[in-house]
Amino acid sequence: MKRASKIIADGYLKHLQDVREGKTVNPLETPKEQKERVDRAKVDFAFFVKYYLFHYAVGQESTKLIESAAFQIYIAKKVKKEKRIKAILRWGRAQAKSVIADVFIPLWLWINDDIRYMVIIGNNEDKAKILQSDLQAEFTANHRLQHDFGEQKINGSWEKGYFITKNGFVCKAIGSGQDVRGLRMQNRRPDYIVADDLEDKDTLKNPKRQDEIANWLLTAVIPTMDGHRARFIMANNLFAPRMIQTVLETLMPSIFIHRVDAYDTATYEPAWKAKYNKEYWKDIETEIGKLSALAEYCNQPHIEGKVFKKEQINFLKKYPKLNHFKVIVGHWDIAYAGTKTGDYNAVRVWGLKESSFYYIQSFVRQTKMKEALLWMSYVQKNLPGSVIIHWRFESQFWNGAVRDAIEEVEKETGVKLNLVKVDTPKGKKYDRMMRTQVYYQNGRINYPEKMLGDNDTQTGLQQLYGVEPGYRTHDDAPDADEQAIAYLEKHIRRGGSGPRSGKMNKNKKRGI
Repeated sequence: MKRASKIIADGYLKHLQDVREGKTVNPLETPKEQKERVDRAKVDFAFFVKYYLFHYAVGQESTKLIESAAFQIYIAKKVKKEKRIKAILRWGRAQAKSVIADVFIPLWLWINDDIRYMVIIGNNEDKAKILQSDLQAEFTANHRLQHDFGEQKINGSWEKGYFITKNGFVCKAIGSGQDVRGLRMQNRRPDYIVADDLEDKDTLKNPKRQDEIANWLLTAVIPTMDGHRARFIMANNLFAPRMIQTVLETLMPSIFIHRVDAYDTATYEPAWKAKYNKEYWKDIETEIGKLSALAEYCNQPHIEGKVFKKEQINFLKKYPKLNHFKVIVGHWDIAYAGTKTGDYNAVRVWGLKESSFYYIQSFVRQTKMKEALLWMSYVQKNLPGSVIIHWRFESQFWNGAVRDAIEEVEKETGVKLNLVKVDTPKGKKYDRMMRTQVYYQNGRINYPEKMLGDNDTQTGLQQLYGVEPGYRTHDDAPDADEQAIAYLEKHIRRGGSGPRSGKMNKNKKRGI
C-alpha cells in the first residue's frame, strides 16, 4: 500500500508541475473578452479543450496543438445533451478515452454548472485514485480555470480519492465492487459516474467475477443516481471476446455503444488524424503483430476456438520442402470492396503429402482484388522450377471484373498465373467448413511453426477459430481452406497415383 500511495503522490505532483508549466492568462484582457471566451467554451468543446487544457493538447515532440478528434467532440456533445445517458466508450487504445471520460467531459459539464457529484471507479481503489488525480490537478493548478471560474481548492476537503470544490462539486474514487451505500451525502447523490478500465488479467480468467462486477454496476452503482441527471460512462477497449463490458451490454441492451477503432484495418487511415498517420499504425502492426494490434487498437479481440481449436493443429518445426508435396493448390476466395467492413481477399496455399494437409502460406487482407493477384504473381515468380501451384478461384456473378483484374496483373508482372475458374460449391458454407473438422480431429492438419509470426497466417487462424454455430465473424480464409482441401482430397492415393508438384527423386520409388 505504501508503494501504491507513493506512485499516486508522485504522479499527482508531476501532473501539477505539467499544469503549472502551461501558459498563463492574458492580464490585459477586458471583462467583455473574458465573458466572450467563457461563453464560447461552454458550447464549443474543441475550443474548451484547446484553451483550458492546452497542456494535454500539446504534442510530445513539438509545441503544436493537437486538435480534438471528431469522435471526441461528438461524444462530449452527446453526453452534455443527454442528462441520463448510459454509454460504453469502446475506443481503441491511444484514443484518449480515459482523459475524455475522466477529465475533459466532467470539467466541461462543470463550467456549464451541469454536474454536482462525480464518482470514478477503477479496477481497485488505488487505481481509481490515480485516475482521479488528473482531474484533481486541474482544480488545483490550472491557472486558466482559476482565472475564469475562481480558486476551487478547500483545505481539509482535498484528499487523495475524495475532494470537494468551493462551489460544492464532489468527486470520489472507489474500487470495483466496493460498497456504494456510502456515496450518498445527505440529499446529494452521484450524477456522473465513470467506470474506467475495470478489466485485468484476473477478471479475464474469471467469468464469474465478470458477471459479478457487471451486475454490481447495473444493480448497485447506476441506481445510486436518482435525480434528473444520471450519466454513466464506461471506458474500455474491447481486447477480449468476453469482458465486463460485453456482459453489461447483454444485461442492458439499451446502453449506447460508441465504438472507435484507432485506424481503418484496410487503408490504415487513422481515426484521430491530427495525432497519427497511416505509417504510425503500419509500424504498430509490425512491432506487436497484427492480431495484437487489432485487439488493442481496433476492438477485434483474439478468439479462442470452440469447434476448430489450436490444439487440433500440428505446428511443425521441420516442414516438407515444396517439391516433396504430391499436389499444391492455391485457392482464392474473392472480395471486391476492399474496405474495413468488407470481406477479405483470401488466397490460401495448401499442399498434400500422403493423406495429410499442409498449410504453406496465404494472403488474407481487406484489399482490392489487384493486391491479391500481385501477391500470387510474386509467389509464382519465386517458385522453384520444379514446383507447380494449381491456382483456382470461385466463380462470381461479376466474373468480367475478375478476368479484367487478372489480365491487368499478368500484363503488369509478366507472370502467367493460369487461374482456373471453379463453380460455386453446393450446400451451406458452414456445413462445408464443418466437413473439414474431421481432419483437425484426426491430426491431419499441419502448419509450419515459423509462420506463426506471419500476419496473414494469424488472421486466417483467427477466422478459423471463430467458426462455430451462429458465428458472425469473417470466414473468408476457412472457406478458402475448405475448397483447397476438397481439391487435394481428390489426389489422395486410393490404389492409384496422382500428379506431383515437384521433381521426383530418382533414387526413391515413385510415390509420396
